[in-house]
Amino acid sequence: MKLSYKSFEVHKRVALAISRGVQAASRNIEVRVLAEGIEGIGEAAEFSIPQTTQPSEFLEHELARSVELLRLFHPWQREGIERALRDEGVASSVIAGIDMALWDWCGKVTHQPVWRLLGASQSAAVPTSVTIGISSPAAAQQRWTQWLGIGMIRAVKIKMGSTDGIAADQAMFEAVAKLLPDGIHKSVDANGGWSTSDAIEMCSWLAQRGVDHVEQPTPPGNLAALGEVHRASPIPVMADESCRTSNDIPLLASSCSGINIKILKCGGLSEALRMIHCARAMGLKVMLGCYSQTSLGNTAANQLASLVDYIDLDSHLNLKNDPYMGCRLDNGFLINREIPGLGVTHA
Repeated sequence: MKLSYKSFEVHKRVALAISRGVQAASRNIEVRVLAEGIEGIGEAAEFSIPQTTQPSEFLEHELARSVELLRLFHPWQREGIERALRDEGVASSVIAGIDMALWDWCGKVTHQPVWRLLGASQSAAVPTSVTIGISSPAAAQQRWTQWLGIGMIRAVKIKMGSTDGIAADQAMFEAVAKLLPDGIHKSVDANGGWSTSDAIEMCSWLAQRGVDHVEQPTPPGNLAALGEVHRASPIPVMADESCRTSNDIPLLASSCSGINIKILKCGGLSEALRMIHCARAMGLKVMLGCYSQTSLGNTAANQLASLVDYIDLDSHLNLKNDPYMGCRLDNGFLINREIPGLGVTHA
């Protein structure tokens, strides 16, 4: 098996502001595995969350050392490859990119789409949300109007945790809510930006306004605070930054209503599937989320879309220069392609 890679830069149409900062562009890496004349592709991308920062330069270094690590493996040895990478402490985004490429290879060799190999369905059961970042009320309204340009929107996620406090969060929410159609699915993500008392107050306030769930209301290092909010909240509380792999789920199960799985954070589709099974065994809800992924990374994640409760795979919909074509947005839903592998081609 030959492993290769190349980096590229993507730019957002609209910069995304969350409680930790603002991002307008990202360096991503296309990962390729070649064997038997067939090539599979995947995507690694830089991201940063508390206690984990994986910049593009670091990811390229990790990929360079992975080339030698995997030299004697064959793509069919997917479990052994993942174990070898994890044993060497390779960055999760790199493991994810390699794992995506391996699944793509397996699908192409067997002439099957990956969603079918995973036991999933072509179509998601729920629509993808689109994200409105932290901003002024007027800018948030403008962002909603911009999102309408891509077609039907059935779910929206509003980022909160403003440094100006919960009054600013409430003002922004109220401004957007005035424009939302009846029946749209509403959620909120604080990215750990609230205190425990503010989070409890906000969960009640948001429940009264039809919000379905809240992601990571409190800082990820404090499970006691997350659990306190979860027990007081009238709506589901989802763990995002607090949950990285399936190993975290048993410790989290009593402190939240569900988890947000991101393939770059957990290390690929193989681990994401484990997380889904583990979460279901614990009675938890499951979401698929993303960082600054293109259609390649989000189409890979969307192979599992029929197995989860919430989908937030919208980063590729906000790119000026997405180099790939993958799952399509149809009436608010992301639909996987009926072609071998991940179903991703170069644009």
